[in-house]
Amino acid sequence: MAVLRIVANLATADPQIARSFYERLLGMDIVMDHGWLMTFASDASARTQVSVACEGGSGTPVPDISVEVDNVDEIYERAQAEGFEIVYPITNEPWNVRRFYVRDPLGKVVNILSHR
Repeated sequence: MAVLRIVANLATADPQIARSFYERLLGMDIVMDHGWLMTFASDASARTQVSVACEGGSGTPVPDISVEVDNVDEIYERAQAEGFEIVYPITNEPWNVRRFYVRDPLGKVVNILSHR
């Protein structure tokens, strides 16, 4: 038995509002759109993971999802320019990641990070 994939399902009354964040800000493609459900994806592949935490590290709340990107500084600048709420400013963490938290249009806290 092997887990092949894990998908985050984020509840919203209007899936279209997620486009500004996941498609335009993060550059993900819409790979499925049923109207009531939209799936965003990238061509990248990684190991399947689930994290369970009592805090988000450095005293932050646990984010709803984490997204690793190749250039966190570029995404941070774009998120600010687009007016997304920055929940935790860009920070070099002692566990060798550079990250920030941003609130997506659904109200979810997203941890955007790059490994240093």
